[in-house]
Amino acid sequence: MREFKRTDRVADQLQKELAVLIQREIKDPRLGMVTVSGVEVSRDLGYADVHVTLLGEDTPEQIKENLKVLKQAAGFLRSQIAKRIKLRHVPELRFHYDESVVRGQRLSSLIQDAVASDRSRQGDEDDDASGEQAGENDPGSNSGRD
Repeated sequence: MREFKRTDRVADQLQKELAVLIQREIKDPRLGMVTVSGVEVSRDLGYADVHVTLLGEDTPEQIKENLKVLKQAAGFLRSQIAKRIKLRHVPELRFHYDESVVRGQRLSSLIQDAVASDRSRQGDEDDDASGEQAGENDPGSNSGRD
């Protein structure tokens, strides 16, 4: 059995080409810093779902505007891909916003906050416990050893 399917190879190549094309060829000032995070190609190579993330732009209006620009540039991008990749039929490009990066950052910050909270709580408990143990471990007190 093959190690990689053809759709996976096409998706990988599309991701690389689209990342370069979006960065260098699209001159629309409304378009922010776009990263192509993944591409999924249908089995018949008719469609390619392009997942993008936007650096520093996370309001719904900005996301919507950037996706609108990419959708308008889809024909241009498709024609440029046709020149760069040898395919009988270049898939139709459909752009989607990828929330996984933003969600991952949010979860990471929540985890860091929880760890910091546990450390500060653990530090308070250690301070209380060491104060109580100091009286028990006093060399002058009788600890039950005779």
